[in-house]
Amino acid sequence: MFTNVCCVVLARRLFRPVHIDIHNIRNINTSRQTLSSFYESDRKSGYTKSDKKVSRLELIRNGLKELKKEIFIWKDEIKEKLESDPILIYRPGETDILWKFDSPHILHQWVTTADSDHKEGYSKCDLNISADGTAVFSGSLSCEVPKDGRIKKSGYCNMKSVRPQKSFKRDAYYNWCMYTHLVLKVRGDGRTYILNLSTAGYYDIMWNDMYTYVLHTRGGPYWQLTKIPFSKFILASKGRLQDKQCPIPLDKVTNVGISLGDKINGPFSLELDYIGLEFDPSHTEEFAYEMYQTPKFLVGS
Repeated sequence: MFTNVCCVVLARRLFRPVHIDIHNIRNINTSRQTLSSFYESDRKSGYTKSDKKVSRLELIRNGLKELKKEIFIWKDEIKEKLESDPILIYRPGETDILWKFDSPHILHQWVTTADSDHKEGYSKCDLNISADGTAVFSGSLSCEVPKDGRIKKSGYCNMKSVRPQKSFKRDAYYNWCMYTHLVLKVRGDGRTYILNLSTAGYYDIMWNDMYTYVLHTRGGPYWQLTKIPFSKFILASKGRLQDKQCPIPLDKVTNVGISLGDKINGPFSLELDYIGLEFDPSHTEEFAYEMYQTPKFLVGS
């Protein structure tokens, strides 16, 4: 009898209803909340999100308008694949031009952004074709921080190429494995710019991978030809240099960009003639920076 009573009391204590305070749950770090701080749900980190709602009917109409154009692109891809010659010769010293800034049509392959576009500052920039048949990346840089209590630093302008795509809006990559140098013909204003090569991979942890290098410009009326080895570019993510460095995966390049953020208020102007690639057989350097063995649980082995 005593044993049965003890079992009943124990069962009531084990299976009694538990009252949970819903207001205190918000202070608990659940697994979903923990993962959200690491997982990148958006490639643009929310910068391209718009509050404008588009109806399903309008989406269908826009899709049908794009369908005809995508079919023509797909036909060209099939034709190029069937007619392509697998034998490729890259002559040393010759520059293969990627972007020649000589017509307004080239501007559709580039986008410009500044801190003012996202209400994070007062800088402004634009990309236009000059009367001489060159592109001019110009504007005004302002390091003034908006007094909203949210922004801590400000002052940047950027121009970035549109990511290559296959037919039906499939993302593609530039394959530059056969080249060794990035070549630019520019005419600057004496300010220091930053060259960016984005290598957004398939996984979200690589969406913000970017290789950077400094572009020093000379003031004055003369053009300068800049040749930068790919081995000199440094890996960064979200504007921060990474402790663990590695060479550029040249078969996974998605975008090319030029940024200005030298903390100098005032107007700027960078004139571009072309951006291209070059193969130099005498350049055998794979990576310019020494790699040190780091602690296993700090930045990986």
